[in-house]
Amino acid sequence: MSEEIFRARQALFAELNLPTSKASLRLLQFRHRVKIMLWEAGLGSLFAVKRVMDILGAGVGLLLLSPLLVAVALAIVIEDGRPFLFRQQRVGLNGRVFPFYKFRSMYRNAEAIRQDLLARNESADGVIFKMKQDPRVTRVGRFIRRFSIDELPQLFNVITGDLALVGPRPPLPAEVAEYTLEDRKRLHVKPGLTCFWQIQGRSEIPFKDQVRLDLQYIQSQSILTDIWILLKTIPAVLTGKGAY
Repeated sequence: MSEEIFRARQALFAELNLPTSKASLRLLQFRHRVKIMLWEAGLGSLFAVKRVMDILGAGVGLLLLSPLLVAVALAIVIEDGRPFLFRQQRVGLNGRVFPFYKFRSMYRNAEAIRQDLLARNESADGVIFKMKQDPRVTRVGRFIRRFSIDELPQLFNVITGDLALVGPRPPLPAEVAEYTLEDRKRLHVKPGLTCFWQIQGRSEIPFKDQVRLDLQYIQSQSILTDIWILLKTIPAVLTGKGAY
């Protein structure tokens, strides 16, 4: 290599702040390893704090809402018999399937007649199934759905670690089968009870916009963001906007 080329490369490396010796290269590698370790430690601390917050929030919620839980269970049994809980398989973090609990808001044969109603799906994207006047929903079911009371048993899912208080809503395996690679990014975090699109219109939000908002949450998640979403969920539930 000529002296002129050597000096030109040396000047370029200096301008780009690149290492020009083995010692400099080792120092740069060491700094990168330290940055990665600090980033992983910070991320681990965030998850640990979030998990403690989830357990405390779900525990207090179950304690305070226990009279309501009992009353809803009795109302469901009186109208349509047992069971009062609906158990369903949902997809969680990294594609892991787990049992998902809700108060039963539909008649007992609802799943059997779902196929007959697919042509009346009101979801614009077709991935999820939604009907504003679903004939499978009971009278008690319409009330508890409007105010998201049917979701309260998922506090037990939070205690067991399958759900977080805040995170993308967990999809059905059949829905995941229709996901694009972009959609599957929703599965990179633990699902939750509430999320961005739950406070911005719920079922009225098209699926593609749900994915966009979930990815926005994944990229910006923090304890303060979770607290803000939880606080915004309260008026969203009380008004019942977008719930059916």
